[in-house]
Amino acid sequence: MLKVGLVQMAMSSEVSDNLERAVSMSEEAASKGAEIICLPELFTTPYFPREDDPEGKKERGGFLSTIPGFVTETLSDLAMRTGTVVIGGSIYEAAEDGLYNTATVFDSDGRMLGKYRKTHIPHDECFYEQHYFRPGDTGFRVFPTSKGKVSALICYDQWFPEAARCSALLGAEIIFYPTAIGTVRGIGQAEGDWQEAWENVMRGHAIANAVPVCAVNRVGTEGESEFYGGSFVCDAFGKTLARAGNGEEVLVAEVDMDHGKRVREGWRFFHNRRPECYGALVQKEGM
Repeated sequence: MLKVGLVQMAMSSEVSDNLERAVSMSEEAASKGAEIICLPELFTTPYFPREDDPEGKKERGGFLSTIPGFVTETLSDLAMRTGTVVIGGSIYEAAEDGLYNTATVFDSDGRMLGKYRKTHIPHDECFYEQHYFRPGDTGFRVFPTSKGKVSALICYDQWFPEAARCSALLGAEIIFYPTAIGTVRGIGQAEGDWQEAWENVMRGHAIANAVPVCAVNRVGTEGESEFYGGSFVCDAFGKTLARAGNGEEVLVAEVDMDHGKRVREGWRFFHNRRPECYGALVQKEGM
């Protein structure tokens, strides 16, 4: 059994305040027995990509972080002090070759095991991320932590079954999705309930890949955006084990890590794959 802790928080305009809040809530998760703790997407900043800024310069400078840097040093110390694995949500990474939306993962001894850069970058009203981030170049990553093999994908990645499948094929035993999603004032949910679809698509990834899935969202009103929280944990057959409300919350849930192995062997989704039939997945035709 593995206890996971999801830190569902609201962000201010001050990086230092957000980081302090993230550490405090993570310590609360650890005090409740969490062994792996995950923070939300862009947890040190407000959700600045809501601004339609083609040059990507507005509100940029003070939100950028380097890796390594002060944020990663703080998360490393947090992991070491609490003896937990820490998935650092994501930060606005300033790298030599561009700017990325990047998650970092720390083992329980404080070592940074690596980073994952968001692969799929959305570009919709109030989610203008292509003005701010380059598409990730790390590929999908699985981190061999002291608590299991962990994959960290980021927000929009959650709508793509290929991301979860690739992570599972690489050996992920549990998948985390740091997220920043909500409704936008003046835009109706014509397709249906966005939050319901958001949870259901990840439950589907859990079932299809026989891995537990954890999604951690932000909360609060930022401009026209209302981030609805609803962070949740589901098991390897899609059963929702715990779900947060729409306010700040530390959600801790226990996951049976052997359950996924039983599902995978029983339903044989991987044994009966036909990779030779899947060429259309890497073709652009049909878009």
